[in-house]
Amino acid sequence: MDYLTLKWIHIISSTFLFGTGVGSAFYKFLADRGGNVRHIAETNRHVVLADWLFTTPTFIIQPLTGVMLALALGFPLDTPWLLASMGFYLLTGLCWIPVVLLQIRMQTLAWAALHAGIPLGDDYWRMARQWCWLGVPAFIAMVIIFYLMVYKPPLWA
Repeated sequence: MDYLTLKWIHIISSTFLFGTGVGSAFYKFLADRGGNVRHIAETNRHVVLADWLFTTPTFIIQPLTGVMLALALGFPLDTPWLLASMGFYLLTGLCWIPVVLLQIRMQTLAWAALHAGIPLGDDYWRMARQWCWLGVPAFIAMVIIFYLMVYKPPLWA
């Protein structure tokens, strides 16, 4: 694959990865704050679907295209900014995996509450807080990764 195509795939997939994450977080946070169980259930369903359609494939594509780009440009994989990027990507993944599991569980709880005609229970709200707080380091890590990719700072010698 030629360099420009590889770079384009890497940029597009990073856009889908980051954009889906930020968009999903925004809409889910607003739905939860609104308190309408039907809206919360629908939004959770859409967030889980978006993760399967966009986040999961791009989460796999990013490291593959990143390594291919680094090698194509002659950067050793132990280049400090690359190592830092990989570390922050690992942190993002360690946050994302429990987030996905929480989303699936919250989706199930929201639909069950909707069909039973009851408000969401404490379990849902505890998971929603965990989901939110796991998103904070993942978001910060992604912003740092973008910085590292663009500026390629020397970091350490």
